[in-house]
Amino acid sequence: MARPLHRGFSGGGRVAETSRVGDSWGSPKKEDSWDSQMKDKIEKEGFDKPRPLPYVVSFWTKLIGFDASSDHIFLKQGPRLSSKSLAENGFGSDPKDLSSQIHSRIDLDSPSARRIRQGMVAMRLLQWALALIVLISVSGFLWWTISISSSRSGTVYRGYRRLQEQVIVDLVDIGVLSSGVSNKLKELDFCSHDLENFVPCFNVSENLALGHSNEDEYDRQCVHKSREKCLVLPPKDYRIPLRWPTGRDVIWSMNVKITPEQVVSSGSLTKRMMLLEDNQISFRSDSLMVDGVEDYSHQIAEMIGLRNESNFIHAGVRTVLDIGCGYGSFGAHLFSKQLLTMCIAIYEVYGSQVQLALERGLPAMIASFNSKQLPYSSLSFDMLHCARCGIEWEQKDGAFLIEADRVLRPGGYFVWTSPLTNLQGSSRNKSNQKKWEFVRDFALNLCWEMLSQQDETVVWKKTSRRNCYASREFGAGPSLCFKGQDIESPYYRPLQTCIAGTHSRRWIPIEERTSWPSRLMLNASEASLHGVHKEDFDEDGYNWQSMVRNYWSLLSPIIFSDHPKRPGDEDPSPPFNMVRNVLDMNALFGGFNAALLDARKSVWVMNVVPKGGPNYLPLILDRGLVGVLHDWCEAFPTYPRTYDLIHAQGIVSFQTASRPWCPILNLFLEMDRILRPEGWVILRDTTLSIEAGRTLAAQMRWDARVVELENNEERLLICQKPFIKKP
Repeated sequence: MARPLHRGFSGGGRVAETSRVGDSWGSPKKEDSWDSQMKDKIEKEGFDKPRPLPYVVSFWTKLIGFDASSDHIFLKQGPRLSSKSLAENGFGSDPKDLSSQIHSRIDLDSPSARRIRQGMVAMRLLQWALALIVLISVSGFLWWTISISSSRSGTVYRGYRRLQEQVIVDLVDIGVLSSGVSNKLKELDFCSHDLENFVPCFNVSENLALGHSNEDEYDRQCVHKSREKCLVLPPKDYRIPLRWPTGRDVIWSMNVKITPEQVVSSGSLTKRMMLLEDNQISFRSDSLMVDGVEDYSHQIAEMIGLRNESNFIHAGVRTVLDIGCGYGSFGAHLFSKQLLTMCIAIYEVYGSQVQLALERGLPAMIASFNSKQLPYSSLSFDMLHCARCGIEWEQKDGAFLIEADRVLRPGGYFVWTSPLTNLQGSSRNKSNQKKWEFVRDFALNLCWEMLSQQDETVVWKKTSRRNCYASREFGAGPSLCFKGQDIESPYYRPLQTCIAGTHSRRWIPIEERTSWPSRLMLNASEASLHGVHKEDFDEDGYNWQSMVRNYWSLLSPIIFSDHPKRPGDEDPSPPFNMVRNVLDMNALFGGFNAALLDARKSVWVMNVVPKGGPNYLPLILDRGLVGVLHDWCEAFPTYPRTYDLIHAQGIVSFQTASRPWCPILNLFLEMDRILRPEGWVILRDTTLSIEAGRTLAAQMRWDARVVELENNEERLLICQKPFIKKP
């Protein structure tokens, strides 16, 4: 047993020699023989030769920074420790003899002995350090356990959630710093001059290359490809729009892509209602042309059977879809009568109707149903208006009229002003006569009733009775859509040849709907049509009223007191900013819009329902608001610099969860494209999403600040886009 134990010691040299003391290895003769052999070996090899154990111990001594220059600690404890170890292993029983033998055989001043002493001290210090660490860990664990047991579970969960999110943020930061990728936080460059009015998804040259023709090249064609990572700059002479309502009647001509020649040569009735004054385009109310709009709207009211246009609201008309709206003068006039008009027109490279209407602070978006359905729910608008809108309604076997019928509510009105309807017009010919007769007969087969016809204007009323379709002659007009075909909120689907909306529970005549403004607050039965509990609907409205007050208290000091000087201008006169066009990227019930109206803010809101989430667009439209279904992986159908304020709750986390293939950077680039210089962005989201948003805002060159909320799981990110002029 002794030999294996002896061989089990590592290090050799003097440690091996010291460990052989005792009589348990055999007789004195064998011991003397073995001693002489070992003595010769030790003298031959030398005591100062480095050994593995002292080297390892020395390494740990240097690692912990221990200075073993003093020998008295080792000298005091060394013999005692050695004798104890030997006694335990049966190598000796008399400490005095043991000590004398050790001192007789070991040179305590040799380098090898010093290394052993240092190693023993280092090992003892390591043991003490480990014991201290274990003690602290156990104490911390006990304290944490007691604190959890005495706290509420909600508080613990929120604390854990915040800690978890902060860890993720820290890890991301550490990853960025350690990788040395500084370009992730680099400010983006500016786009070239030819993109200052460009709208993605409406690239006419690309559409022609894809084989589109017959005016389909102007339709929306979103090709999923990597977009340019650059910021769109405004035109060289761009100026901040005038405040509402002055900005409704006067705009800066350099802010829109139109020339005086295009204004004069415009063939649209409403397009000609403009006067150019130096660097401005004026739509002043003292113009005879604008008085003509008043007479025109008054005429339509009388054709419906109303005293004047002020009675549209009492007849159930609140929302109007103006197709090919010119420059929005009809909708601008109706706005004073509490009617909300959405202007839609095709994409135009020059002289855009949509761009000019938005510049005036009027609701507008690029849209056409040349080949696809509009991104609105069925039964969405109380009136459709087309004044020389450029739509040839007789084409495609009446598919355009079927789409108009789809978005029109029961009992709603279709107003068409065209030379084709003028029976006494000198331009009447057989071709025009044939077109007019087709539209008239097709409208009858759609169960539209012609109310009146005056000069070039005809007014139809959509039926309020579903059984009207069954009473038609067999084979007359389009058939009804099956329930599977009748999708309430299509997203640019191909045009249908069947009548949609008849299966919807929202088939309610406009006369029976709650009139405006009471329509804004749905009752219990109206909310249940959309699968929403009245309590949830009311709570959402109450929360948004509080949030809007908080938003304005945060923005007002910045907008009206601490506004930066605009480049190239003198110090601006207060109030500095105009907030008129508002985009809500994730509208839910439209509560943000309703709260703004309740606070009497003179704004209009484009309520966007993201594709892939809960679809409450029908609810928003039934409240008397305007909105659209949209996929935020794609560009929004509007021109650059058309919104003053962009708001979104949860859009970053929604896109991350439901659209992981769409880079969030593209979402922020799109916000920057459609936001006016000096415009605002308000994002409310989770802490992690807001931290990511703040990083992207820096790349957009926005001025950004984060605001803490009472809800610890969410934060606000408030940004302002700077006014950067071209060099």
